[in-house]
Amino acid sequence: MNDQRSATGAAAAEQAAAVAVPEAVSALGGAAGPARPGGRRAALAPVALVVAGGLSVQFGSAVAVLLMPRAGALGVVTLRLAVAALVMLIVCRPKLHGYSRADWGTVLAFGVAMGGMNTLFYQAADRIPLGAAVTLEVLGPLALSVIASRRLVNVVWAGLALGGVVLLSGGGFDRLDPVGAAYALGAGALWATYIVFSARTGRRFPQADGLALALVVAALLSLPLGILESGSKLLVPSTLGLGAAVALLSSVLPYTLELMALRRLPAPTFAILMSLEPAIAATAGFLILDQALSTTDALAIALVIGASMGAVRSQVRNGKGRDHA
Repeated sequence: MNDQRSATGAAAAEQAAAVAVPEAVSALGGAAGPARPGGRRAALAPVALVVAGGLSVQFGSAVAVLLMPRAGALGVVTLRLAVAALVMLIVCRPKLHGYSRADWGTVLAFGVAMGGMNTLFYQAADRIPLGAAVTLEVLGPLALSVIASRRLVNVVWAGLALGGVVLLSGGGFDRLDPVGAAYALGAGALWATYIVFSARTGRRFPQADGLALALVVAALLSLPLGILESGSKLLVPSTLGLGAAVALLSSVLPYTLELMALRRLPAPTFAILMSLEPAIAATAGFLILDQALSTTDALAIALVIGASMGAVRSQVRNGKGRDHA
């Protein structure tokens, strides 16, 4: 997405005029871009941020599954978001003045999407395996990549990634709990919304201030549900400790990394990179939850990773083309 710190005035005006999913002024391109020799490295830097965020969030989700018998699905969401909001407020100390009504509307929408995405996903993970839940959830970003992209090649990569997602599901989701599957699909729709409003929040608020404020919104929305389901169980020291670990792994670190990436990476490419999540989730499930990987799973993961690498290479080439324009 857009690099707020390096954009020129003209680029900022162009960003503000975007109507759908914002198209990036790449970190590669423009007069304010980095030096040409480091162009490829600069293009891959936000990709590394996305991958690191994916590793963090999926391993954090595996820890959250272990925590659910103690605190319940809604309780885990509440712990995750409340601790994450507290940490981000302390670290960022965001200012509350000088923002327009549109700015606050954007951060509110970001927070609602974040809270809803987490609530629905943990409801799904409580009913179906982690890998299946993430596989269904990632359909949201895949759909976004097709809808938002203006380049045919991104549709091709999204189609390849979708094939891997379907293969990872075993060819169908009829064997899954239908309520859990519905929750995962709903989480996917909100994940796509999260991508859009994360990008817009990153442009309107400095540093990670918008993320901190959005986490407060998400935490406030989840708090009554968590208290209603789990009550005093949330205050058990061991539960609080695991909840803090989940918050750091699944919210603070990955959301910060994604916000940074979305300032420098186009939304369609970011959305296709999200198709790496089922592969990461399957690995986390294998290492932490003893969920074995089959040969079919490995092939599906290879397809998804191949699609993501293709999307990244297309973005790098597109950035180099702009460099020479």
